[in-house]
Formats: sequence, C-alpha cells, structure tokens
Amino acid sequence: METYTSQLFNINGRNLFVAFYGLPQNPVLIFLHHGLGSIYSWQPQIEVFANSGYCVIAYDRWGYGKSDYRSSLITNDFKEDLADLSALLDHLKIKRAALIGHSDGGTLAMYYAARFPEIIGCLVVVAAHIYVEPSMVSGILQVRKSFYENPWFRSALQHLHGDKTEQMFSNWYNGWVKMENLGWDMRQIIRSILCPTLVIQGENDEHATLQHARDIAEAISNSRLWLEPGARHQLPQDIPDVFNHKVLEFLKENYVS
Repeated sequence: METYTSQLFNINGRNLFVAFYGLPQNPVLIFLHHGLGSIYSWQPQIEVFANSGYCVIAYDRWGYGKSDYRSSLITNDFKEDLADLSALLDHLKIKRAALIGHSDGGTLAMYYAARFPEIIGCLVVVAAHIYVEPSMVSGILQVRKSFYENPWFRSALQHLHGDKTEQMFSNWYNGWVKMENLGWDMRQIIRSILCPTLVIQGENDEHATLQHARDIAEAISNSRLWLEPGARHQLPQDIPDVFNHKVLEFLKENYVS
C-alpha cells in the first residue's frame, strides 16, 4: 500500500473515524460499509484499489467501529447518515468522487448520488435495497438468531465494534423491522441518478430477490447489472478476486474524475 493515514473528524457533532489509502492526488473512491460492518469489511478491497491508482477513503459510519456511540438508527431514508456523508465530503473539500456501497451502504450511496449528481462521477452498489420485500424480513430474523445463538458471529461483530456491539445490532435490527418501512420505495428517487452505475447482487442473496437488483438497474438509466451465480449477500468478502477485478474494470471504463 502506498500510503495510509487515519483520523477522527467531528462531523455534525459526532466523531467519525476516517481512513485514507493511496495518493491524495488520485481519483477519489469512497467505500460505504454494510449494516453490521465497518471499515474493516472492505479489507479485501482497500489495498487493491489504492494500488490500482485511486485515493481510497473509508469510514466507520456513526455508531460503528471506531466512530462515536449511537442510540438509534433511522433506516430506509438514512437521513442522518446522508447528512454525515455530505458534511464529510464538504469538510474534505472533495468535488468529485465515486461511491462504492454494500447493502445499507449501497442504499446510502444511491441517496447521495441522486441528491448530488455534480459530485458523483461513478457509482457501484452491491446488494443494496430500495424497498422492503418479504425475503428481507426473513433474512433479518435469521441474522438476529445468529447474533444471539452463534458465538463466532457475535465475537466477529465485537471485534469490529467493541462495547458498541449490542447497541449497534439493536439499532440495525429495530431500524429494519419497523412497520413503517413496508411502504418505503425509493425507485422514483434513484431515477434521477445520472452517473454510470454498476448494480451487483449475488443470485443466492439471502436478503433480496433477483428482481430487487433488476428494479434498481431499471430505475437508473445509465446502469449495468451484474448477477453473480452462487454468490450470497457478502459478495465482496466471499469472492474478493472476482469482485475486485470486475469493479476495477468498470471504474476504468466509466469513472471520469
């Protein structure tokens, strides 16, 4: 890896842990982690992308990893997370970037790209959601079962989030099982996304049907759909070599910094 620095930034009154990889003059990529993840969820990607000529920025969203404690999470519109991402880019004086988001991070990336089209030059969304479907509910219940019954799973989360683990999980679970989420649908919002977009989902994703990914790709006019046979929700971590190669090829062809 060429360079690495990290720092806590006070953004909207809370400290966010932000890490920088690669040379600062290179085109900017911002990685947004999934709903139970952190910066370290992107370990199979960060060094590869930095060494491929990008300035990689990854941060622990509020309530995760090394960022500040959070007492609740507003899911679906991700209003507070969107405000944090916007304020962070303003603070860092970033005028052009590509976003790579996984699951909740992918949903957040789409909200940002729709609102700030002049900043986002390219978008990659992995296993993201734009509405709630029954398979999401069953998947969330299975994750809850694992959290309370699988010591390895719980230990892995504690390694990432420390003493915030219990509250982090509660925020995520309670945020997604709320009844008001059933009416949420952001298809109209993402129709305004203009940048080249790669929509990725594993064909065996336990949190969404294939139609979900197809609906995202249909709503974003300048998009490409990649459905990976046999892959599940954690596709970037499960098949990193395939993921890295395809995403880097897409960025090379489509990201004008």
